[in-house]
Amino acid sequence: MDNNINKVVNYYSNYDEQSRLSNKLGQIEFLRTQNIIKRYLKNPPAVVLDVGGAAGRYSCWLAEAGYHVHLVDPVPKHLEQAREASGAKPEAPVASFTLGDARKLEFKRAVADAVLLLGPLYHLTEQHDRQKALSEAWRVLKPGGSIFAAGISRFASTIDGFLSGYYRDPAFQEIMRGDLASGQHRNPTNHPAYFTDAFFHHPQELVNEISETGFEVKGLFAVEGIIYLIEDAINDWDSDRMGKFLLEVMTKIEAEPSLMGASPHILCVGMKSER
Repeated sequence: MDNNINKVVNYYSNYDEQSRLSNKLGQIEFLRTQNIIKRYLKNPPAVVLDVGGAAGRYSCWLAEAGYHVHLVDPVPKHLEQAREASGAKPEAPVASFTLGDARKLEFKRAVADAVLLLGPLYHLTEQHDRQKALSEAWRVLKPGGSIFAAGISRFASTIDGFLSGYYRDPAFQEIMRGDLASGQHRNPTNHPAYFTDAFFHHPQELVNEISETGFEVKGLFAVEGIIYLIEDAINDWDSDRMGKFLLEVMTKIEAEPSLMGASPHILCVGMKSER
């Protein structure tokens, strides 16, 4: 196991990823990601590889919708949680759980209709490693299959630093400087709120990496958009009427280039050529 994966395993072994998508902002991230995926995903039954699928939130959702889902993750704790979540829905189980690496998938060529990479690209800090993961996604996809690749915005720690007050900490000031300069996020303090080693993409950089692998880019989308900057809006998400309005507005501005980098997560959708 290389140092990159070791850091991911160590971080998530002490972090509750399972509940992250259940808090208010996490619910917005989850719903928005679902919304985007559903536009491009082939109708079930179809085969989906959820690479870096963590505790199985997306895998279980897709399995319940009728997809044949295989979850891959490098963190043993995540696989245990995903198996438990799938076991709670025996009528629609996740097909398999594999302890694995996005850069070397244990699947044959052209077996999947879609690949989710909703975490690996920001945990692979070097470009050549991200390219390996994208090339593996290309290899296992059928012609016409889709990739859903998430990145964290280059500007996420700067905006979060100002919102949270972390910018007052000299150590976080250095994190902000480093992220803005190169996208290479480092946390030598091991402060749990300051995340772990990662790579934060400029939006166009994520598009370029997908395109250079050979995918036809179908769209780049802000996931949370700017809603997380406004606490009242996050709280209004629970209101049926206001929640629908907020989702409508977020969808209208999701691809606006001038606002893209302000979103904590961005999602690039690509298609493998049918030729």
